[in-house]
Formats: sequence, C-alpha cells, structure tokens
Amino acid sequence: MEGMDASHFTLSGMWTQMGWIAKGVVIVLLLMSIWSLGYAIDRLIKFHKARKQSLEVAQNVTPLLKEHRFEEAIARTRDKKYKNSHLARVLAAGLGEFQYAKTATALPPDYDVVDSGRRATEREAMMATADMKKGLGGLATVSATAPFIGLFGTVIGIINSFRGMAVSGSGGIGAVSAGIAEALAATALGLAVAIPAVWLYNHFQNKIERFGIEMANASGELVDYYLKNRRA
Repeated sequence: MEGMDASHFTLSGMWTQMGWIAKGVVIVLLLMSIWSLGYAIDRLIKFHKARKQSLEVAQNVTPLLKEHRFEEAIARTRDKKYKNSHLARVLAAGLGEFQYAKTATALPPDYDVVDSGRRATEREAMMATADMKKGLGGLATVSATAPFIGLFGTVIGIINSFRGMAVSGSGGIGAVSAGIAEALAATALGLAVAIPAVWLYNHFQNKIERFGIEMANASGELVDYYLKNRRA
C-alpha cells in the first residue's frame, strides 16, 4: 500500500481534501470564533471603563453628599464623562427622584419619596444590567453549540472517508487516515472555539454579578443617606 503524502496532514492539505460540507463547518466555526473575540474585546473595554468611572463617581459624589451639596452631586452623576458608569446611572436616578420631592410644589398624599427613590434606583439598576448582558446569550450559544458543530463535521468526514474506501476497494488505515485526520480537525476546531467562549461567558457573568452588588449597595446607601438627612 502506498503511504500517504505528509502534505495531506497540513492545514492547507486538509482544507484542499475537505468536502464542501466540512469546509462549511470550518467557516461557520471560524465566524463564531471571530464574533466571540470581537464581543469579548468590546465587553472587556466596556467593563474596564465601567469599573474605572464608577470608582471616580464614588470618590467624587460621596464627599458632596456629606457636605449636603445636593445639586452638585446630581450634576456630577449626570456628567457625560461617566456615561459608562453603572453607579452613576443608579445614583442619578435616585438623586433625581429626591430632587423632585424637594422642588415639587404639590405631591400626592400617599407619595413616599424614600420608596419612590428606591424604585427608581432598582429600575435603573435593571436597565444597566440588561445593557451589560447584551450579546451574552450569543456567547453562551457559541460555547454550547461549537463542539456539536465540530462533531458534525467529524461525522461527515468519517462517512466520506469510508465511502471513498468502499468506492476505491482499498482497505487499511492508510486509506482512511487522511480523511479521519481532517474529520478530527473539525472536532478540535469546535473545542478551540467553545472552550474560550465558556471561560469568557463565566468571566462576564461574574463581572455583571459584582456590578449588580455594587449597584444594590449604592442604592441602599443612598436611601440611608436621605433618611438621615431629610431636613438638610
């Protein structure tokens, strides 16, 4: 039996030998990998800005509230340079509601400014969390489906290998080794796409949970501040 050419086991060689279904699988996996990488870069940049800007907001707004400089605190949280800060969004919502209660000429008899402020911060926290989670479902889909897409390519490749062996009438591992190598490459590519996607998904989920805790703490501290300084 004539040995297989080593060039068949290179990436270019395997690509040349692949059928159109296997090539389609590889293209789909590569597109999923590119999307995952782009999404990861976008989220990493966004979350870095959110953390940095939120730290600045906490450092700048807290002293203003302690000095009862209410208007300046509101202006600071609404500054455009803090547009990526989740804390700025939550504090702006709560402070805006408290400002309304102070400036309104007439309020409904059953109006509770503390409860209203708490609801405002909770609504804004949910909206901020939803913004952070944009695209996260797509990353979960990539992590869950990439191995199966690769396995599909593997199965098709092995079927084609044995079909070629049946047509040619030749047997032995040498007749199907190249085809099996090409098929297994699809599984390897699927795992190479899925493993980083799973890690990134868990990483971003943990980040969002920490941001959620920070927003809940900020909301609680703001309500406590208002309860202690109603007449300030």
